[in-house]
This record gives sequence, C-alpha cells and structure tokens, in this order.
Amino acid sequence: MSRFRISLAALTLAGVLQAQEPAPAPAPTGGGGGGAAGGGGGSTQQPTSPGGIGQGTSTQPGNTGRNPFPQGQDPNQRQQMPEMQRSIFLSGKVMLDDGTPPPEPVTIERVCNGNPRPEGYTDTKGRFSFELGRNSAMMADASTNSGSFDGIGNNSPGMPQARGAGNFPGQGIEQALMGCEIRASFPGFRSDVVNLAGRRLMDNPDVGTIVLHRMANVEGFTFSATSGLAPKDARKAFEKGRELIKKKKFVEAQKEFEKATGMYEKYAAAWYDLGRIHESNQQTEPARKAYEASIAADKKYVNPYLNLSGIYAKEANWEKTAEFTAIALKLNPFEYPTMYFYNAVANLNLNKLDEAEKSAREARKLDAKNRMPKIDHVLGIILAQKRDLPGAKESLTAYLKASPKATDADAVKKQLEQLDKLIAEGQ
Repeated sequence: MSRFRISLAALTLAGVLQAQEPAPAPAPTGGGGGGAAGGGGGSTQQPTSPGGIGQGTSTQPGNTGRNPFPQGQDPNQRQQMPEMQRSIFLSGKVMLDDGTPPPEPVTIERVCNGNPRPEGYTDTKGRFSFELGRNSAMMADASTNSGSFDGIGNNSPGMPQARGAGNFPGQGIEQALMGCEIRASFPGFRSDVVNLAGRRLMDNPDVGTIVLHRMANVEGFTFSATSGLAPKDARKAFEKGRELIKKKKFVEAQKEFEKATGMYEKYAAAWYDLGRIHESNQQTEPARKAYEASIAADKKYVNPYLNLSGIYAKEANWEKTAEFTAIALKLNPFEYPTMYFYNAVANLNLNKLDEAEKSAREARKLDAKNRMPKIDHVLGIILAQKRDLPGAKESLTAYLKASPKATDADAVKKQLEQLDKLIAEGQ
C-alpha cells in the first residue's frame, strides 16, 4: 500500500487539477461562455477567477499542475445554446415574494434542455428587456452561479463572447425554443419559470412578473443589506459603475466604484465590483483588499468569499482556500458545487481526508448533470488515500467514462491499473 500512496500523493499535488474536459451534452457545442451555472462545451476560452470581468490567464509561476484554474480549461464552462433564425425580444419584471424589487441586479437566464445561459440583468426596479442570444453586455459573476460557481472556475466567469442571432440550421423559432424557459437566477432564492415553448415571433414580448421565493436555511445572499443604506450620491455612482461595466468601460467603472466606496465605506457591493475590476486586470493585491473590505462591510454577503477563495486557490494557499470556501458554503450550502470541489481539493492537499471526501460528495450531488467530471477524479484520489480501493476505482472509472479524452486520461488509466493490481493482491 505504501507504494500506491506515494504515487497518489505525487498525483494529488502535481496532477489532480490538470486540464478538465467538460462532459458532452445533448445541445450543440460552441465557443463557451456565460454565467456561473455550469455546462459542458466543445471549445474553450481562457478563464478568470470567480467573478472576473475580463479575460485573464490562470497559471501561476512555480505552481504547475496545482492550480484549480488550468489554462484554457474550466470545470464550469457552458455550451452554446441554439440560436434563433430571427430576433426575439423579451421583457418583464422580477419581484421578491414580499412584493419588493430585488436589492441587486438579477441575472435572467434562458434554460434549454437543462442548460442555462445568461441573457440579461434586471435594473434597479427589477425590470428587464433583452434580445435572445445577444448577451454581449453580460458580466458573469458569483451571483450567477446557479448550481456551480460562474464563478470559480466560473465558467470561471469572464465576459462572455458576443453571439449573434444567426441561423440555426433546420430550425425555426418555435422548434429552437422547444424545451426552453426563462428564469431569474439569484442564489438563496427559487425562481418561477416562464415556458418559451410555442412562442412565436410576433407574440407580446412581455412575459410578466417572475417571482423569487426565499429559500429556507440560507444565511448569506448575493446582495448586500448595506446597499439600501447607501447615501443617494454613493448609490448613483455605484449604479453608474454597473452600467459602465455592461458597456465594457472598465476604467470609468472603476472610478465610479472608488467614488461610491469613498462616500460610503460600508458599501459592500461596490467594494466587490471594484475587486472584480482589479482582478480582471491581474491586480491581485488590490482585488484582495477590495474583497476583504466588502466582507468587513457585510459578513453575510457571499460573493467576496467566493472570489477570495479563487485567489487563494490560484496561489495554492490551501489553508485560506479551505477557510473561505467553508464560510461561503455555510452561508449558502445549496448552490455552489464548484465551491465544494475547491474545498475538497484544499482539504485533500491539507491531508484532511474526511473533510475532503464530504465536500467532494456534496459537489457530486449538486452537479447532477455531471458538468464537472473532475469531481470524480478528486474523489477517487481521496478514496484511494483512505484505502477504499473499490470506491476509488469506481470514481476514477466514472471520470474516464465522462472525459475519455481528458489530458490526464493516460495518468488516470495508470492509476486504475495500479488499483486493480492492489485489489487483486487483497491490499
């Protein structure tokens, strides 16, 4: 057993988080992009850390193979949705179940055959309006993580690539929208859905009001309670900054967020967005300080914990990665399989195998559509370290089945051969 443990330890530290190949999905694949809510894809794009705004690299000098953000790959990359032959505009309103508008912008998603894609945001009054398939102004962040993290990995989110509403061969609008619905994505809340099946080009674009229902046993939210207490001028600067981000005017947006936080030190949401801009510019320390300021302003605001976890994971600071993912998961344990995944990786590297196994199993449970097959690889390593050889074999086999062409497939096959030998020897 000692030879096997040494071999696995080396793979744990040097290879377990190498490039992940998304599992195939039924809808057509394309250039990935979108919010945090996971999905397989064919081609990949350069990820950023959770909640990042622009495109960024994910490698760190001297950290080869241990980075949970492998270059060019991401466990949450989404696949392209069917595009319509002609434009369809949709509008409506999102309200909380107490009749008030959401305190922060809410992501509106189109979900086709279970695969989500962000389409637009609500404004300060909860209203939304967009053209299906043209989400070039979308900025994915931690709050769009509806069951994965748009964010870490997020995809590890970045600014999704613009897609035109070009032809989808052989499909008209009604056929393309079969199995599709619109929902609001706001972690901590369950959304009503609007069925798009049967919608025609000339139908009334107003889909009505989508109600968000607060979930039980969720302490943290992706909006900050401090936002409602911000002075009028600070709120105005914050909202202007959000609009500038949508227009990809990041330099100007940064100035507005700095103005907002200067006028109101406890503006947690403004600190968070300022951190995202710094992070997208590869300014790690300013980003870290902004996220820490956001947490200091509102300890139940989930987003900055997610992003800080991403920064520490890229630095292979497993103690801090475990600490901040644990806090995020305590605040909201229901919607972030990616956070469980990184928590598992951190605890695996810290040799806290029971905690690592628990998080890996929670990640697998939440990732019901198996958009993150790498979970099975990590779980297999954990179980092998715990000498559960049959369980390790089962998990590693599941990983290879989901990702037969993964860059580390040959290494995993060698692990399985070693497992088979040890099982046969009765070890």
